[in-house]
Amino acid sequence: MKKILLSIALAVAAPFAWAQVSETTTTTTTTQGSGTITEYTPGSSIVLKETSGPRTYHFGKTVTYVTRSGKTLDEDTVRTRVKVGIPVQVHYVGTGDNIMVDRVILDQD
Repeated sequence: MKKILLSIALAVAAPFAWAQVSETTTTTTTTQGSGTITEYTPGSSIVLKETSGPRTYHFGKTVTYVTRSGKTLDEDTVRTRVKVGIPVQVHYVGTGDNIMVDRVILDQD
């Protein structure tokens, strides 16, 4: 009787013991840059004067513009407030030439 129960238990557990599970992990890192805007092309790119020199950032499909306190800016406000000479921070995803900005934070409220 014990041998039968053991055989049944092994028959049930065997498929799980030999099954292989494949798992893929994708890591997305959001990084931040900051500086003063030296060039700005809405919907395309922004160039910041950083401590290490000028750096160009390209915009992703959707970019959110916010103030330092976290208030989201509408399109009309973005047109009037985001311009050359304004200090900003950008949050971006990617490395090297594949940097895509998803958030621009104005250092003013």
